[in-house]
Amino acid sequence: MMNLTITDKELKATDAIKDYVEKKMPRIEKYFGEENFDVNVKIKAEKNIQSAEFFITAKGVNFKAVTEGNDLYASIDKDIDIIESQIRKEKTKKERAQKDGSIKQMAVNGSNAPTIENEIVKYTNYEIKPIAIEDAKLKLEEKTAGSLFYTFINVETGKVNVIYKLKDGLNYGIVEPE
Repeated sequence: MMNLTITDKELKATDAIKDYVEKKMPRIEKYFGEENFDVNVKIKAEKNIQSAEFFITAKGVNFKAVTEGNDLYASIDKDIDIIESQIRKEKTKKERAQKDGSIKQMAVNGSNAPTIENEIVKYTNYEIKPIAIEDAKLKLEEKTAGSLFYTFINVETGKVNVIYKLKDGLNYGIVEPE
């Protein structure tokens, strides 16, 4: 159940404006179904700029969008787009958290789920910068404990290198392409 409040400041919230906002609300309502949520819309005008501000509260989560422009109706449309995007993002985040939680729970309960083997299960992207070998060694030491290697572009050769700490814990190795 939606509770809609429209307030105005230096701009009259005409019936046409109220009808327009109400006409756009089904785009938001579809995400909340039967649950209660509050929608506060503030419209205002300052000089030649008109703005619409939407503030929605549902299940303790707040969504906000503020858009200014020459056309109040365009601002309302843009705010609806922004709010809808925020709601979808929040919903995806919650679904992912529930999914991750259920997978973790299965692991804790000793489920007979198949073990993933011989597959790439994680990708990491990072920027490779040209630096000297000594600087790369320092960077590897700065990284958090458990970092096994550091990839960099060797300034002397211009080639991608990987520096890693040897098992003795005292020395380093370099991997360099031919």
